[in-house]
Amino acid sequence: MIRRLRGPLATLPALALAACAVGPNYKPPVVQPDAKQPFVEGQASTMLSGQPLPDKWWEMFQDPALDRLIQDAFAYNTDIRVADANLRQARGVLLQQRAGLFPTTTVSGQYSRNRTGVDSLGAQPGAAGAIPAGVDGFDYNLFQAGFDASYEVDIFGRVRRSIEAAKGDEQAARAQLDAARITIAASVAQAYADACGYAAQADVARDTARLQGDTLKLTQRLLDAGRGTRRDVDQAAVTVEQANAQVPQLEAERRAQLYALAALTGRPPAEIDGEAQACHIVPKVKTVIPVGDGATLLARRPDVRAAERTLAADTARIGVATAALFPSVSLLGSVNSTGTKGSQLGTAKSFGFSVGPLIQWNFPNILAAKAQIKQARAGTDASLATFQGTVLTALKETESALARYAAALDQNAALGRAADAADDAAKLSRIRFDSGRDNFLNLLVSEQDRASARSALAQSDQAVADAQVSLFKALGGGWENAPPIANAAPGAVSGNPSVQRGSFAVPVSQKSN
Repeated sequence: MIRRLRGPLATLPALALAACAVGPNYKPPVVQPDAKQPFVEGQASTMLSGQPLPDKWWEMFQDPALDRLIQDAFAYNTDIRVADANLRQARGVLLQQRAGLFPTTTVSGQYSRNRTGVDSLGAQPGAAGAIPAGVDGFDYNLFQAGFDASYEVDIFGRVRRSIEAAKGDEQAARAQLDAARITIAASVAQAYADACGYAAQADVARDTARLQGDTLKLTQRLLDAGRGTRRDVDQAAVTVEQANAQVPQLEAERRAQLYALAALTGRPPAEIDGEAQACHIVPKVKTVIPVGDGATLLARRPDVRAAERTLAADTARIGVATAALFPSVSLLGSVNSTGTKGSQLGTAKSFGFSVGPLIQWNFPNILAAKAQIKQARAGTDASLATFQGTVLTALKETESALARYAAALDQNAALGRAADAADDAAKLSRIRFDSGRDNFLNLLVSEQDRASARSALAQSDQAVADAQVSLFKALGGGWENAPPIANAAPGAVSGNPSVQRGSFAVPVSQKSN
């Protein structure tokens, strides 16, 4: 049995518990009060409210296909899987640092066959009471079993500060995973809206070509009847072909967005989503959008949380570097049992032990430690500036998105009125032309105006959807209650069931919390 520690050794554990960790204690940075106020751009709009943003903002578009695509992206997108792997790696580092709170133990066992020569014993064979003549040495077995333990007495807080730093890194990695989810959700929504928008613009171009094709046929009949001119026919043909020329480019852009959707949801380009391909109506939020205020924005945005947690981790690293200025104290202990027979192991006569402190101190050469402290302080200053810049960026992006959204709504409303007026004017010109009260040039101009107004309105519908998605992205929501993530690395998670995903077989991993 190991005897109880007495004297100075007995005070070391108590000293470790009573000691304070060196280095600064972290205090969250103070955000200016005006940064937490209602948004400047949101106060004058009737399409915005101060209510909290819903977790799944994309459901406000009321499009089941979009809901499904975003859920697929959350499960299979490669950027999200990378962020999830980084989080699991940070958790591993945190577990490693926490292991410093416990003793390091080693269990050993050894057997050896040994020979000791007589010369090494310092005795001559044949001497009285010594080694018999003719004996060159002795052969024997040696059995050994041991248990070694060492424990760092964290007097100056090196271990505790290391755990603080690793915990901050882990929490920052978690926030970065949330940020990846926000970015991907917005990218999916924007690609889907753009695919629908380009399809709608192509439909407008086809409809315009059809209407102007009717005008071309009319002018051709008038020419055949001797009432028109070749110039009128050619001008009508120009407007038809101009409308037709827009369709291939719009279709190409639509397919490009469909390919982007496939990649975002973990599919190869050949696997275009059928519902997205069939969409020809731009999804738009037609209700009031809840945006909250600056305080809820800064608490929700993952990039702000990640910057604050990185600042906390870097502050703790100052303590880790400062602890190198002081001696480290470890308690060492070992228990061993040695015998020439296996049956002797564990007996009182084979038992031995040792226990005592180990003090190490890099003194007087502490220049390297001081240099590391300077580096850690500079890193913390940079992290503080990064946090402050992230806060300003979050507010700037949100205010800018609100301003652009308001402008997109006003523009869309004006273009809607213009499209209605241009449609009425074109119908009137057709009636007047058919009755002989107007010339062909006026009819042609009115139909070109109608085509331009319809095209501009279709582009504006797409711009409104894009502005809404950009606003939701700036508000920083959508990472809450995310579904589990699928890991596409074969064999990365042994024993988990596989899900066939396009041309990839992906074992399903657990969601990171």
